[in-house]
Amino acid sequence: MFNTRHLQLTEQGKLRHFLSIEGLDRSLLTEILDTAESFAGMSEQQVKKYPLLRGKTIVNLFFENSTRTRTTFDLAATRLSADVLNINIATSATAKGESLLDTIRNLEAMQVDMFIVRHALSGAAHFIAQHVSSGISVINAGDGQHAHPTQAMLDMFTIRRIKKQFAGLRVAIIGDILHSRVARSQIHALNTLGVEEVRVIAPKTLLPAHAESLRVTVSHDIQQGLQDIDVIIMLRLQKERMSGALLPSEREYFKCFGLSEEKLQIAKPDAIVMHPGPINRGVEIASSVADGPQSVILQQVNYGIAVRMAVMSMAMPIREDRHD
Repeated sequence: MFNTRHLQLTEQGKLRHFLSIEGLDRSLLTEILDTAESFAGMSEQQVKKYPLLRGKTIVNLFFENSTRTRTTFDLAATRLSADVLNINIATSATAKGESLLDTIRNLEAMQVDMFIVRHALSGAAHFIAQHVSSGISVINAGDGQHAHPTQAMLDMFTIRRIKKQFAGLRVAIIGDILHSRVARSQIHALNTLGVEEVRVIAPKTLLPAHAESLRVTVSHDIQQGLQDIDVIIMLRLQKERMSGALLPSEREYFKCFGLSEEKLQIAKPDAIVMHPGPINRGVEIASSVADGPQSVILQQVNYGIAVRMAVMSMAMPIREDRHD
């Protein structure tokens, strides 16, 4: 959709921006996971700080509401000893008509080092990365229906921590694939990291027309689709992005595609259940499953801090060319 590879990497092949999983190779994704592993034990330490980004300023530009993503980016930046600037978009000059590019230019004049961007428009982070000065990095915290790369990587980290490897795994992604930027990033990451199979399970109205081209197996039957599955990723119904009547009712959706204890038994006995959040209990997943022994949803949230620390530390090396 967007050609981001040349933007994301330096001439030496290191991370400069993190805009999309698409176009990145297995070695770089593995490096992110390995770096996150080095931070993962920090929550158990008495002092939860590294000085890696001391003196750096990170700006959170969230044009959409967020709790988990914004909070974990805040914590990740703080634990790396960076200064964090949270822009209140509702009261900013952008809300008064200032263009996105003018907002970026004014913040650049304050000598910031990194933008964390969430935006309702696909390609917004890519646009900002094209226009920032050479010493500034951009991390995509979710853009429209395009990508959410750090969420995908914390999901990959969760899978690797529990399942130890990706080879041989069969992963099912269930729900609103059509509107999910998370699903797109997950699919690219899973295929790049070498899982055996990625299945997407959804009603036809919630699948993109080109689904098969994403290197997935498509199923419209959850009973059939959960056979031999090692990892189950449930997705939220994104009603705010839907136009028209794509579903008969939430009750009917749960009956056909929601994950209950009974349906969970179809998958492998040691299958894990994931969800990027926020959860609509009783719509896409039963509370007994979300809170059950096979759920790793809270681990995902915890690991999100380590993964975002990894991405920020990798994308913001010490640069000598900052004269803009």
